[in-house]
Amino acid sequence: QVQLVESGGGLVQAGVSLRLSCTLSGGTFSNYAMAWFRQAPGEERQFVSAVEWSTPALAPSTYYGDSVKGRFIISRDNAKNTLYLQMNTLKPEDTAVYYCAAGVLTGGRALKRPNSYPYWGQGTQVTVSS
Repeated sequence: QVQLVESGGGLVQAGVSLRLSCTLSGGTFSNYAMAWFRQAPGEERQFVSAVEWSTPALAPSTYYGDSVKGRFIISRDNAKNTLYLQMNTLKPEDTAVYYCAAGVLTGGRALKRPNSYPYWGQGTQVTVSS
């Protein structure tokens, strides 16, 4: 059974950087599209970023939500079964629980929908103070 474990969250000041990690077990990591979503209290789960499944010969496509484009970078290390989210120039509005998700899917629209992903991590809290 596929399991996802996130790490790297914390309390930081605005303007600094933070890197989240998500490790997948119980499946072949390279076969899965991977994504980050976030959810603030009282709000719906929001798409942050996604990366398609990858092969050694092809760099996977990446996608970003408008609010993080230019500040966040998603990457994957298939050898380590790990997904990363490098978050730069953090803002207070980035405060949320960040979730890692995995699924066998492709296409920009599907990758941005939470319902497309059957596997989810437990989430990691990111709090950005002003």
